[in-house]
This record gives sequence, C-alpha cells and structure tokens, in this order.
Amino acid sequence: MNSLFTSIRRNLLLNPNPHHHFLLHKLLSSGRSSPLIPVEPLIQQLQSPAITDSTCTPPHQITVPEFSKTDLSTISNLLENRNVIPGSNLESALNETGIEQSIELVQALFDRLSSSPMLLHSVYKWTEMKPGFTLSPSLFDSVINSLCKAREFEIAWSLIFDRVRNNGGSNLVSADTFIVLIRRYARAGMVQQAIRAFEFARSYEPVCKSTSEIKLLEVLLDALCKEGHVREASMYLERIRVMMDSNWVPSVRIFNILLNGWFRSRKLKQAEKLWEEMKAMNVKPSVVTYGTLIEGYCRMRRVEIAMEVLEEMKMAEMELNYMVFNPIIDGLGEAGRLKEALGMMERFFVCESGPTIVTYNSLVKNFCKAGDLSGASKILKMMMTRGVDPTPTTYNHFFKYFSKHNKTEEGMNLYFKLIEAGHSPDQFTYHLILKMLCEDGKLSLAMQVNKEMKNRGIDPDLLTTTMLIHLLCRLDMLEEAFEEFENAVRRGIIPQYITFKMIDNGLRLKGLTEMAKRLSSLMSSLPHSKKLPNTYREVVDAPPDKDRKKSILQRAEAMSDVLKGCRNPRKLVKMRGSPKKAVREDESSIDGLSAQDGDAGNFE
Repeated sequence: MNSLFTSIRRNLLLNPNPHHHFLLHKLLSSGRSSPLIPVEPLIQQLQSPAITDSTCTPPHQITVPEFSKTDLSTISNLLENRNVIPGSNLESALNETGIEQSIELVQALFDRLSSSPMLLHSVYKWTEMKPGFTLSPSLFDSVINSLCKAREFEIAWSLIFDRVRNNGGSNLVSADTFIVLIRRYARAGMVQQAIRAFEFARSYEPVCKSTSEIKLLEVLLDALCKEGHVREASMYLERIRVMMDSNWVPSVRIFNILLNGWFRSRKLKQAEKLWEEMKAMNVKPSVVTYGTLIEGYCRMRRVEIAMEVLEEMKMAEMELNYMVFNPIIDGLGEAGRLKEALGMMERFFVCESGPTIVTYNSLVKNFCKAGDLSGASKILKMMMTRGVDPTPTTYNHFFKYFSKHNKTEEGMNLYFKLIEAGHSPDQFTYHLILKMLCEDGKLSLAMQVNKEMKNRGIDPDLLTTTMLIHLLCRLDMLEEAFEEFENAVRRGIIPQYITFKMIDNGLRLKGLTEMAKRLSSLMSSLPHSKKLPNTYREVVDAPPDKDRKKSILQRAEAMSDVLKGCRNPRKLVKMRGSPKKAVREDESSIDGLSAQDGDAGNFE
C-alpha cells in the first residue's frame, strides 16, 4: 500500500491528472479515522492556480533573480556544511566558490537563512571585501537585524558607528535601522537599552530630518508593550510628558498602543483607567481604539461587554469593519458559541468590506478546537467559493488539531495533499509537523521533513532544533544528538540548558566521556541560563539496565509476598513511601509467613 501511495504521488507531481487525484482521495479517505478535509477545491486550484497577492504569500517565500538561483543554492549548501566554521574559514571558502557578490544574492541569503545569524555575519564581511561593492540600506538593516537576533548588540553598534563616521554613512543608517534595534532590544527584555537606542536616534540629525520624534516614540512604546513591558512604557511616557510642554497630549495612536498593551498583559483595571483618562483629555477615539477595546474584552473572555462597545460604536455612527467584527467572532468561537459566531458573521456580510482571511481562519481555528473538523471544512469551502484563498495559517489549525490528538497519519496525509496542490507551508506548519512526528517517535520521517523544510528556504529555529535533539536523545542516538547540537551552535542558535543536560547525562551513562567534555566546553563558551524545569529529573550513576530490571523484579516479588500475608491496611500505607522500610517489612512478613507455613505443616 505504501508503494502504491508513493507511485501515485509521483504521478501526481509529474502529471496533474484529475483521475489520479480522485484515486488518491479515495485511498487516503478510506480509513475510519481520515480527516474530513475538502480535497476537490485544492484540485481545482492545482489545475488553475489562484492569483497570488501580498496578503496570501507566506513571508518565507523568496523571490530572487533567475541568474542568482544557482549561486544561492551553492552558498546555501556551503553554509550548511558542518565542517565550515563562521569567520575567516567561511570567508575563504566563499572566495573559493568564485561567485560574484550582488545585493540581490546577499539579500536572498539573509532572507533564507534568518535563523543563522553568525553565518550571515561572515557573509556580510565577505561582501565587504569586494572592491566597489555598495551596501543598500535594506541590506544593512538586515545585517543589523541578524546580529541583534544573535544578541551581538555590540557588533551591531560598532557597524552603525563605523557608518556614521563615514561620509556616506547617513545613507545607510536610517530610522529603520534604529527601529530594528529598538524592537530587538525589547524582544530580548533589555528595556533600558531600547530606550537609549530611541534617545540616540532622536538626537541623530539625519534621522530627525526624515522621521518625526513622535513616530519613533510610538515605535518604542509599541515594541515595549508587545513584549509585555507595558508598565515601563507607561512610566517612560510620563517622563516624556513632564519634559514636554504641559499642554502636550499624547496622540490617539499612543493611547491605542498602551490600551492594547494593558489588554495583552491581562491588566483590565489599568486598561479601563487609561480609557477613562483618554476621554477626560478629550482625545477622540478612532475605529482602531474601539477595535482595541473590543479585542481586549474578548481576550479577557468578556464578550458581552465587547458587544456593548460595538453598540456604542454604532451609536457614534462609526463605520463597522473587520477590526470590530473579527475579535467578537473569535471571542464567541473561543467560548464555544459557534452558532452565535456564525450569526455575527452574517452581520459582517452586510458591511462593505465583508469577512477577511482572519475571520475565516478564526472560525476554522475554533471549529478545530471544538473537534468539529466537518464544520471547519465547511468554513474552508465557504471561503474558497467567496474568492478568499487559504493561507498556511488556515491549514495550521488542522495540523494543530492532529498534533494535539496524536493523529500523525491524518496530519501527514493532509501535508502531502497540500504539497501536491502547490501550497507552500510556513515555518509554523513545519514546527507542528515535526512536533507530531517527534512525539510519535518517527525519526526518519522527521529528518526527511526537516530536510525538505531547509530545501524550501526555511531555516530550522530553536524550537524545531530542540525537538529533533530531544527525539534523538529519547532514541538513545546521542552521537547524532551531539552533532545536531554542534550544528545549531555553529548557526548561531543557543540551545536550552535542558537540551545540554539531556545529551550530557546520556553521553556519560554510555561512557562517552570525551564527547561529554567537548559538549561541556562548547556549552560553557555560550551565554546561557542553568535553570531547569521542575519536571526534569537527572539520572546520576544509574545502574545498568540488566541490574535495574533485576532490582525491580526482586522488589516486586517481595511486595507480592507482603500483600499475600499482610491483613492490616495501615501497615501498607506506612510502607508506601520508603523502599528500604518496605524491604525490612518484607523480610519480617516473609518470616511470619514461614512460621505460619510451619504451623500449617505440623497441623497436617
């Protein structure tokens, strides 16, 4: 049967014949547990590809000039070579390829290998060596973003200062450069550094001329709020207000950012207090303000209040759009009120804009969460008949359901159907598929999917790398786990401490002390936390498997004998927590049983 699947899949890719699709659909849907996923619309899309637009194109897809595809593949393969180390070694290897650097090629590499910051830094240094090569502002910002992602903020700042001191530096160091810095600092939890980056930017003349200070302030507050630092953002805004003119009132956009931040942090009282302050300052709320309030109340499971805000918005004769309908539809769905969510969607159809891809994805998500795949499939068909193309996010909700309920076969069937129909999975799709395969212990298939993910231009991130390493550890493939660990570090990813401990303990138990020393040396060279989850239990000097099994059997036999002769439940309760005590009780109980047996023998 597997060979038949393989043959049909090969035929489908070479010759998209509707009959073959029908046959595959019958084969894949014959099992009792097959998912109710609509295949026919996908077949139609395969026969007449849908028009793509920016809203439906996954962010990882890379458009590169035709001439650079071979060069891109050559350099990508070189960067994936585990024997090539970032630095002068890699730069020499790049020179040996004889490839001419171009802005398009280097930008494509940065887009493709976004999860390998240290490798990309070497690529950047290689391009700098070429005489006459001129960086573009967008490529320079990509370099800064890559370094900040690896928390190499000092190197990023040194590059910025070098360009600022140069004559042409002002063309490269723009407001976008500092926006990258601010957002990366916020994501790393470095609030004061983010504020200092903002203050440097507003004092840098070329940035001040091109961008208003208020816009940069909005970026800073937005970055801090999105990463959960709402209190710090509010305090800094108060400092700004003190420094500014006493009559200065924050813009409605600033209020919207802080409102959203308080709701995201689930601080309802602070959000409502800010809403009252906004009204007291006579700041006119916008559609975004009402949308933020409605979304916030829905996030806090207060859908009824959100619907009251919707009515208030109608009374103010404001236009109702996706910003207010989508959160309510999602909130009703999250509460399991799917019929009401569909009813609210009917009201949405009356609006000029109508439902968006977010609306449909929300309904698909909540039907999947409710275990109603048939209902989710109907929503999928509905959106496609109305001309809304599914995105990877749409199908990720199905994969999430399959992953949660250990339905690996159904998940892989859907994955193959999507690939054959020409859909491009995104990074989260691969994360869910790899999670599903790793939990099911299917290593070879997981490695195959991981390879395919790389071929599609999606670099493994920390999550996918961690899952693969943990699976290798569970399967006692510790040498392979160590290789994956080394490769992750080479790409600039810092594995979690628990990952290190799992490999280290396994290597020491197997007697691979030299490899364990190399691992410890590698980990000590990286900045890392030594915090472990409460569920982690380290195995120290565990006895060999044979001795362990023998010990367990002996204890089980002793306890069995105790249970046969002990008629006092209190004694059993006392013995439950202490193995040594149990053994002592076992011996005395066995002696007692022997005496009883002797009496019985005498009686006979």
